Amino acid sequence: MHHVILGAGPAGVIAAETIRKHAPLDTITMVGDEQEPPYSRMAIPYLLMGNVGERGTYLRKSLTHFDDLKIRMVHAKATAVDSAARTVALDNGSSLVFDRLLIATGSHPMRPPIPGMDLPGIHPCWTMEDARAIMKLATKGARVLQMGAGFIGCIIMESLAARGVKLSVVEMGDRMVPRMMGPTAGGMIKDWCTAKGVQVFTGTKVEGIEKGDNGAALKVRLSNGQALDVDLVISATGVRPAIGFLEKSGIQCLLGVLTDEHLQTNVPGVYAAGDCAEAFDKVSNKTIVSAIQPNAAEQARVAALNMVGQRPSLKGVTQINVLDTLGLISSSFGEWQGVAGGEHVELTDTAAGRHLSLQFKDDVLVGCNSVGWTDHVGVTRGLVEGQIHLGRWKDVLKADPTKLMDAYLASAQGQGDWSGAMDERRR
Repeated sequence: MHHVILGAGPAGVIAAETIRKHAPLDTITMVGDEQEPPYSRMAIPYLLMGNVGERGTYLRKSLTHFDDLKIRMVHAKATAVDSAARTVALDNGSSLVFDRLLIATGSHPMRPPIPGMDLPGIHPCWTMEDARAIMKLATKGARVLQMGAGFIGCIIMESLAARGVKLSVVEMGDRMVPRMMGPTAGGMIKDWCTAKGVQVFTGTKVEGIEKGDNGAALKVRLSNGQALDVDLVISATGVRPAIGFLEKSGIQCLLGVLTDEHLQTNVPGVYAAGDCAEAFDKVSNKTIVSAIQPNAAEQARVAALNMVGQRPSLKGVTQINVLDTLGLISSSFGEWQGVAGGEHVELTDTAAGRHLSLQFKDDVLVGCNSVGWTDHVGVTRGLVEGQIHLGRWKDVLKADPTKLMDAYLASAQGQGDWSGAMDERRR
């Protein structure tokens, strides 16, 4: 049996290792489109901060790890999949024949259609090569403009601030982290960043980038009429599943590669996992692309076990985000914007920099937002992901949203997947 894995990120690596554990004699080929050893993109900010070197980003520390496991590494990019012939075409001119295929190609950064984006000194922050280019330019005192203040953008911003640059952030949404935070929470994060010395423009677009003058490498024109002289532009305007090569494959894709509860696509023997996969979210009752590493790891495990003949099912994915923005912790779980016919409650302490928003459907907590409120992040996730019926405790939480732990302990016994884990922690 030949297992071909497209993608050498966390999902691809975990899948390859899982297959090898359960099928020691099968052939495994893992295809990665970079020349680096498999590494974590989530470690790149720590590389920029100087907390780790390049080897500190590697997913496995031994450089012979994959050879030792007899996992063949191919440095190439998939350009097409022929589902009928069971082949994958690569950009090096070769092709691979597979019995089982896992698509774990992740995401790629979106490139905004802005005049001047081809000029030197403009970089995404996605690959190791990007990180090397940024480190050369983002020196102490350098003027840096970052486009985008979403989840990934805020992580990058943290690393840039640590390098001592003079940082400006432009976000076209009306608040920071608009896909994770409501107006109050997003506004609080903006105020926090401003107080930390970051210039933040919300509701603003970059309209064009030109060669700079007066010693600046670039001049950036904004929709508010301002023009900024900068030494470096970082593009962090979002990502999109890297699935363009599947266009004529017969593999069904929506936003991502559509999968069932076994992570199998509409083509038998072809699976998907990670940031490129679209899987069922049991909170929203719809398929979503949940581009976070814990979900990628679990999807990879389930897909790999199915590839070797076992039949585990994915219990579902949930939108889960916890973010550290220059020391301010925020979180977002599930349907944080609420659902039709639902109820919600908010509690805001502006002076303390704390905000909590809970969203209900009937007596189930389906989503939440929090800023500066770290006490019960795990419990909140458990309530949302476990779909715990709160009964009378919904009214208690509407009167006092901080009673999350009490509500969990009183309501979770015997309900959902999280109750047993909580019982274990209490022993």
